[in-house]
Amino acid sequence: MTTPIALTIAGSDSGGGAGIQADLKAMSALGVYGASVITAVTAQNTRAVTAVEGISLDVIAAQIAAVLDDLDVAAIKIGMLATPDIIETVARGLEGFDGPIVLDPVMVAKSGDALLQDDAVATLKSVLLPRATILTPNLPEAARLLDVEVAHDTPTLHVQGAALVALGPKAVLMKGGHGSGEDCTDLLIGPDGVWSELTAPRLKTRNTHGTGCTLSSSIAAGLAKGMTPVAAVEAAHAYLQGAIRAADSLTIGSGHGPVHHFHEVWS
Repeated sequence: MTTPIALTIAGSDSGGGAGIQADLKAMSALGVYGASVITAVTAQNTRAVTAVEGISLDVIAAQIAAVLDDLDVAAIKIGMLATPDIIETVARGLEGFDGPIVLDPVMVAKSGDALLQDDAVATLKSVLLPRATILTPNLPEAARLLDVEVAHDTPTLHVQGAALVALGPKAVLMKGGHGSGEDCTDLLIGPDGVWSELTAPRLKTRNTHGTGCTLSSSIAAGLAKGMTPVAAVEAAHAYLQGAIRAADSLTIGSGHGPVHHFHEVWS
C-alpha cells in the first residue's frame, strides 16, 4: 500500500479558512497526505484581505521541484495564481507531471477582494486551462474566463460549461453556489456533455469562506486515491455539503467564517 499524496499550489490565508490552509485540512480529513507550494501570502481574516504579496518566481519554482523530485504526487490542485509570471512559472514547473490536475481559477476572495490581476486571465486560459483535468469555476469566474454575462439559468450553465471545455480542460465543474433558488446545482461537463448533475439544498449560513478551495482540493484528494473524475467530484461534493452544514458549530471571526473541514472527526 502506498500513501496517497496530493499537492496544492495556492496562496496562504492567514485566517486559515481558505487557500493552502483549507486545502491541507480537506486533504487530511479525506485521508490524503497534502504537500504544498505557496504562491502568495495574504493578510486576511473572515472580513477582508488587507495585504497580498507574491512569492518570488525562483522560490515558487524551487518549491515545485523539491516536492516533485521526492514525493510521489498522485494529483495536483492549483488555486491562487495572482500574476501572469506566476502562472507561467507554475506551468513550466509542471511540464514533467502527467497526473491529474484540478484547476480552481481563484479570482476574488469571499470578502470581494481581487486575487487575480486582470492581465493574468488570458495567461491562465492559454497556459493552464489545456493542462487541467477538471476546471472548477464558480459562475462569476466562468463568465470572466469567457468574457460573457454571469449565467442565471441551467441552460446557460450548459452553454458556458461546453465553451470552457472547448478551451482545453478535460472536464469543467460549473459550480452553482452563486446562483439563486432553494437548491444549488453543480454540473460536471465533459466534451460529450453532462457527466454528473449534483443538486443539494442551499444552506442558510454566512460561514462559507473557503468553499471553492475546499471543493477543488477534495476533488484532488479523490483523484489521488485513484477515483475517476466523476467519483471524485461526487465524493467531494458530499464532503463539502457536510462541512457547510457543520460550519455554524464553529465560532471563528466576525465575518464570513470557514466551513468545518473536520466535521466527521470533531465538533
